[in-house]
Amino acid sequence: MSGIEGKVVAITGAGSGIGEATALLLAERGARVVLGARRAERLEALAARIEKAGGEAAWVRTDVTRREDLSGLVRLARERYGKLDVLVSNAGVGLISPLDDLRVEDWEEMIDVNLKGVLYGIAEALPVFREQGFGHFVNIVSTAGLRVTPLQSVYAATKNAVRTLSEGLRQEAGEGLRVTVVSPGFVRTDFADRMDAEVKVQIVEKMDSIAIPPAAVARAVAFAVEQPDGVDVGDIVVRPTAQD
Repeated sequence: MSGIEGKVVAITGAGSGIGEATALLLAERGARVVLGARRAERLEALAARIEKAGGEAAWVRTDVTRREDLSGLVRLARERYGKLDVLVSNAGVGLISPLDDLRVEDWEEMIDVNLKGVLYGIAEALPVFREQGFGHFVNIVSTAGLRVTPLQSVYAATKNAVRTLSEGLRQEAGEGLRVTVVSPGFVRTDFADRMDAEVKVQIVEKMDSIAIPPAAVARAVAFAVEQPDGVDVGDIVVRPTAQD
């Protein structure tokens, strides 16, 4: 048995990219996954794929900007499987643009999804973890928070906020809970779809040349989750060898 088998893992942003790859890998290793994302049709298809392969999956449409949606995700895990071992907060948006463009609505959306979405997850899962006496937060951040570059100021700020939040949570968590931050670099996903057109061209070109597959990040998540009780993997950085 692996340290993953039998664990109940809820994942936000599970409809594609890193979230989808994480769900597939953890289910393959015996976890019961609870999938959350905004696109219900993708969740339904992913759950069917997992079940066809012999795994267990449940899903519910989840918009992380709505606290009640996170409540529903956590509730589904407990009602379906009796507990929640891990919450992977993966949902995120990167609406990258120059600050001079004053795309304030984009800034607000990144704050709502990337930061407040994680906070809402903590608000719903932390009382459950305290009641159980165990639990694990896995927060997907970004190397953008480690090396700030032009055009990514607000995006990097939200990711650094989650990094700071995660460290504070770790210090408050006590010996029964675990907190892991995973920082991916360039990953081959649809992350650039909603970026400014000129910026998108640059990002996609770089992705095409150096990006790693989402499964590489999923393996990092699995590594943290499979550790025995009492072992807390705090920070993992996963990036292409060619990335600056």
